[in-house]
Amino acid sequence: MPTSYTAGVLFDLDGTLVDTAADFIVIINKMRSIDGMPPIAAEKIRNTVSDGARALITLAYDMVEGDDGFDTKRQWLLDLYDEELGHAANLFPGFEALIKRFEANNIAWGIVTNKPAQFTDKLLQRLNLNPSNKVAICPDHVTQTKPHPEPILLAMEKLGLTAQNCIYVGDHERDIAAGLAANIATIACRYGYIKEDDNIENWQADYIVDDVAALEQQIFALL
Repeated sequence: MPTSYTAGVLFDLDGTLVDTAADFIVIINKMRSIDGMPPIAAEKIRNTVSDGARALITLAYDMVEGDDGFDTKRQWLLDLYDEELGHAANLFPGFEALIKRFEANNIAWGIVTNKPAQFTDKLLQRLNLNPSNKVAICPDHVTQTKPHPEPILLAMEKLGLTAQNCIYVGDHERDIAAGLAANIATIACRYGYIKEDDNIENWQADYIVDDVAALEQQIFALL
């Protein structure tokens, strides 16, 4: 039987809960090396991860969707990622203790991501992460992805939570838009994968935090 919880926190995955950029930095520069191209600065790759595989191919090869060879490069990236994911990625510092605190206080935690289940499930397994009631909502589980609220609403339903006792945490404007559309409290993470020209203050999040310590403090002030 699923556990009953008093409250819950839902997290975006890449750039919020797990620092997955290290995997992509290795993969993108491996692809470029094979193609006889110099490496790209790690920070540029890090700041593009949240936009997905298509954006990473655009960054790596100055190609856009529809260009000859774009789909082949994207599939190559996904194949390499399927092999490599989780080898360099880690929880952001502080999350291991925070998750233990959730569990000690009967607070649910789950994941709502635009990352396909194929990759999400493998990453969680490799990092030994076990969300409450196995709640890790991916595009495979819904008809509409973030910024639509459907994935967050589904996660709340599976955890037995309401908008009044749930928080959504993310590092991208679409995360905050999805949380606001679901009528739950939102926290934006400045430590995540945010582009230089992106102003986090414009996302209209209820709260903004600079690190996981500040995130923990804000969560427990709200719950």
